[in-house]
Amino acid sequence: MNSEYNAQQIEAQAQKYWQENKSFEVSEDTSKEKYYCLSMFPYPSGRLHMGHVRNYSIGDVISRYQKMQGKNVMQPIGWDGFGLPAENAALKNKVPPAKWTYENIDYMREQLSQLGFGYDWSREISTCHPKYYRWEQWLFIKLFEKGLVYKKNAIVNWDPVDQTVLANEQVINGHGWRSDALIEKKEISQWFMRITDYADELLSGLDKLDGWPDAVKTMQKNWIGKSVGLEITFPREGTDTLEVYTTRPDTLMGVTYLTIASEHPLAFEAGKNNPQIQAFIDECKTLKTTEAAMETMDKKGIDSGLKCTHPITNDDVPIWIANFVLMGYGTGAVMSVPAHDERDYEFAKKYGIAIKQVIDENAMIDKGVLFNSGEFNGMDSNQAFNSIAKTLTDKNLGSKKTNYRLRDWGVSRQRYWGCPIPIINCPSCGVVAVPETDLPVVLPEEVSFDGVGSPIKKMPEFYQTTCPKCGEAAQRETDTFDTFFESSWYFARYTCKDNSDKILDERANYWLANGGVDQYIGGIEHAILHLLYARFFNKLLRDEGFIKNDEPFKNLLTQGMVLKDGVKMSKSKGNTVDPAQMIEKYGADTVRLFILFAAPPTQDLEWSDSGLEGAHRFINKVYRLIRGFIQDHENHTIGTLKNLDKTQKDIRLKTHQTLNKITDDMSRRYLFNTVIAALMELCNTLSKFKDTSETSMALRQESIHILLKTLSPIAPHLCHYLWQKLGNTKAIINEPWPNVDKSALVQDEVQIIVQVNGKLRAKLMLGTDADKAQVEAQALADENITKFTKNKTVIKVIVVPNKLVNIVIR
Repeated sequence: MNSEYNAQQIEAQAQKYWQENKSFEVSEDTSKEKYYCLSMFPYPSGRLHMGHVRNYSIGDVISRYQKMQGKNVMQPIGWDGFGLPAENAALKNKVPPAKWTYENIDYMREQLSQLGFGYDWSREISTCHPKYYRWEQWLFIKLFEKGLVYKKNAIVNWDPVDQTVLANEQVINGHGWRSDALIEKKEISQWFMRITDYADELLSGLDKLDGWPDAVKTMQKNWIGKSVGLEITFPREGTDTLEVYTTRPDTLMGVTYLTIASEHPLAFEAGKNNPQIQAFIDECKTLKTTEAAMETMDKKGIDSGLKCTHPITNDDVPIWIANFVLMGYGTGAVMSVPAHDERDYEFAKKYGIAIKQVIDENAMIDKGVLFNSGEFNGMDSNQAFNSIAKTLTDKNLGSKKTNYRLRDWGVSRQRYWGCPIPIINCPSCGVVAVPETDLPVVLPEEVSFDGVGSPIKKMPEFYQTTCPKCGEAAQRETDTFDTFFESSWYFARYTCKDNSDKILDERANYWLANGGVDQYIGGIEHAILHLLYARFFNKLLRDEGFIKNDEPFKNLLTQGMVLKDGVKMSKSKGNTVDPAQMIEKYGADTVRLFILFAAPPTQDLEWSDSGLEGAHRFINKVYRLIRGFIQDHENHTIGTLKNLDKTQKDIRLKTHQTLNKITDDMSRRYLFNTVIAALMELCNTLSKFKDTSETSMALRQESIHILLKTLSPIAPHLCHYLWQKLGNTKAIINEPWPNVDKSALVQDEVQIIVQVNGKLRAKLMLGTDADKAQVEAQALADENITKFTKNKTVIKVIVVPNKLVNIVIR
C-alpha cells in the first residue's frame, strides 16, 4: 500500500472493477424490492458543469445507499439530445447538429464515468436516436386517433430572417435574439395536445404527492389555475356578441369599457378603415406575449370606435384594443372595472375613461358589499355572484363556468433538430397519420445547416411522399416536436429500453410501482413545464394501458444552485469552475465529497477552493487511518469484542452513535453534509486511538469497517480500494449497510447538565442507574452549585433523568 494517496490510480482501478463486473447493471429479478433513482438527464452541451456534478452526486449517494439496503436499484442515465443549442453550435462550428451532439455525448459520458457514478449504462438512451423517438411518434399517432392531438392556427413570434418561430424568451426588445430582425406576430398552423382534458386530474393529483416540495406543488397549482366564474355575453348591434370570462361578476355593474386583444377579429374590423388603429395593431405585433412581460410593460390602448351593450343595464360600453390582452387566453376579450382592478384603473386614468365604484369604499380589489348596483345593492360579493349568475342565465346572456389558466400544449416547432412529427398532409384526404409500418420517420442527420429555416423544408427527398389513404402525391409534416416531448416520458423508457417491439412492457409496471420513480432529482427551474408534462404523459401512457401508476415521480428533490462569489456560475459571468480540472488535481472523490458537504442538497452551495482542499485533507486522513491500521495488523492479532474497558467502550459508543445518526440522515432526511461532518468527527476519534491490544484491534477493525461502509456512497473509489486492502474478498459495493449494535449505545455514565434558575452552572458525570434522589443530592452538593445556593432558599429541584437538573432558588 502506497504511503501517499494517489487519486488517479485508485479511481481508475475502482472504475475498471465496476465496469468489468457490471456492478450497476440491474437484476431482472422482480421478486426483490425495487428502488428507482433518477436524476434529470443532461443536455449534451459538451462539458459537465458543477450543477451537473451536484445533481448526479446526490442521486448516486442515494442509489448506492439503497443498494446497500439490499434493494434492486436502478439508476439509469441518458441524453436529452434535441434542442436549439445544437443548431447554434452548428452555425458557429460549421458542423451538422447531429455530429456536434454525438461528439458531446461521447465526451460527457467519459466525464460521468470519471466521477464514479453508478449508472446502468446498458440502459443509456439518447432522445435524438431513431430507436427512441420512433416510440413517441407511435404514441403521437395513437393520441391523434383518439382526438387528443389536433391542429389549429396560433399566433407565434416569427423571425423573417431566420425563417423560424421564436420562443417569447428569444425576442429581445421586439427583435430576434440571433438575427436582430424585427419580429412579426404571425398566425400559422400548429399541433396541440389536449392537456386541458387532464387539468382536473393534474390538479387533484398534487394533493397525493406527499414526497414533493410544497413550493413545486404550489407553482403547478398556480400554473393550472382553476377558477370558477361566469362567462358573460355582451350583445352588439345585429347578431354579434362579445364573450368575456370573469371570476368577479359582483363587479359587473362597474364595467365602463371592454378591452380586446390586437389579434381579435373586432380589432381587425376596426383597423380596416382607420390607419391609426391599424398602426397600433401593427405595433402590438412586435411585443412579447409572456404574462411576465405583460405585467411590466407600458399599458397602451386605443378606442376601437365599436361599442357593445351591458347585459343588465343595456348601457353602451366602449370597446378598446389593448396591448396587454392576449388572444390565446380565454376569448381574447376582458371586462374592465377600473374602480376595482389596479390595471384597469391605471388604464382608465391614462385614457380618461369613466370609473364607477360598486363595492363599498373599503374595497378596491377586495370583495365587499355592493352599492351603486341597482337590484344587487346590499348584497355581499358571494351573494351577488349567485344572483347575477341567475339573472344572466335567465336572460341567456351568461352562465357559470369553471376555467383553467392552463392551455393546450403547442408541441410543433418550425425547427430542424427535433423529432419529426409523423403526419402526412394530403390535398385530398387532409391530415393523415404515417402508417405504423413506416415508423420511425427518420430525421436526416447529414444536412447543410445555414440557420435560415429548417433544412428538411428544403429537402424534397424528405417531405415528398404519397398519401397512405389515396395514393396521391402528398407532403410529410416538416415541423418537429417541442423538445419537452422527449423528456416527458424518458423515465418510463429506461425500464425496457431493449424492447424494439413495444413502447413499454411489463417491466415498466415493476419499476414504476408504488408511486413511480422512487426518487427524482433536479433543479426547481423545471418545477412547472417539465414536471407537469411528465405527469401528463404518465397519465396518457396509463390510459393507453402501458402502465398502472397515476404519477411518474413519488419523491422529488430539487437541489440548490452552485454559486461562486454569491452568484450562479455561468460562462457569461466568467465565474465557472471546470469539474475536469478539479478531478485531475484532487480526484473525483474529493469533488464529490466537497459538493455534498458544503450545503444541504436543497440549499444553494457557495463554491470554495479552501473547502475543496479541506475535503481533500479528509480523504487523505481516512487513507492514513486505514494504512496505519493495516501496518499495526501486520504485527498484532485481532481479538474479539469482549471485556471492553472504559476507553474501549467510549470508542465503540462513539462509533455506533455516529452510525445511528448518519443512518437516519441518509435514509430519511438526505442531510449528506451532516453525514460527512459526523464521519469526520469519527475519523478524528479513531485517529487518536492507536492501542494495539487484541481487543482494541478488534474494536478498531469494527469501527473502520463502519467508517468505510458508510463513507462508500460518498467517496466510493477510496472506500473500494481501502476495503480490498483490508483483505476483504467481497467488494464494498456488494456489502450491506452496517447495523447499529444497540448494546454499544448503553452507557454506564451520562453527563448531567445542572442549572440554577435556568442558567448552566455545572456538568456532572453520573451513573445511569442513579435514582432521582441520588442525582438531586449530587447536584446540590457540587461546589459549582453551592456558591449559587448558599444563603438562598431552594424552592424546588426538577430532575430530567439522565439529562438535566434545574434548581429553583430565591
